[in-house]
Amino acid sequence: MMLTWCAAFRHDGAVSEGDMQWLSQVLAATPGATRGLIYTPAHAHDPYLDDGRPPALVLQLYFADIAALEAALGRGGHLQALAAPTALASLRGAAVTQQAMLARGFPVPDAGVPARVRCAYLVTYEGTAEDLNAWTAHYVMSHTTVMARFPGIREIEVCTRLDWCGFLPWPRTDPMLRNKVVFDDAAALTAALNSPVRHEMREDYRQFPPFSGAVTHCPMQAREVAFV
Repeated sequence: MMLTWCAAFRHDGAVSEGDMQWLSQVLAATPGATRGLIYTPAHAHDPYLDDGRPPALVLQLYFADIAALEAALGRGGHLQALAAPTALASLRGAAVTQQAMLARGFPVPDAGVPARVRCAYLVTYEGTAEDLNAWTAHYVMSHTTVMARFPGIREIEVCTRLDWCGFLPWPRTDPMLRNKVVFDDAAALTAALNSPVRHEMREDYRQFPPFSGAVTHCPMQAREVAFV
């Protein structure tokens, strides 16, 4: 298990290549970070869902411990650079939200050859469950075993809530769970979403313990940050 922090930027525009390069440099230099990802919108067809326009940008950083995460997000922390007035000019005025979580990875039959760019399906459960313990247990013990049968799947991650300290000037969100499945590209994601396993996923979804709230699904191109 790792700790992860993510930030979503909602904006009508697209992040510029110059801003992408700057982001890569900033994230790669984060003290204590062990992995970083930059997500931008992708296109994939899900036979069950169309949740509309995804965020223009999502950032995700991983840390081995809470001290490193909170130091990066502190008042004088490295990640304050992201909120500077001159930062990310191509997304100026974006609505930004953030959350830190506990990240669980799950095995897949074939993780493939490491690649700098892949395609991820980011799923967010924004509400709450009548019995969060039972709901989360079903998700991590049952739903992930179905995900692992997706053809071409390279990575499965489930993130759950965490109490954390941070001082970036953006609102926090508090979804009860985030899930990520990763494929080689958008075509592979679309093939998986249109395979029989997607119908199995839907059947397992119907077995979830009672919960309420929106569930959003975002196909995103995932670029791995090259740490020095």
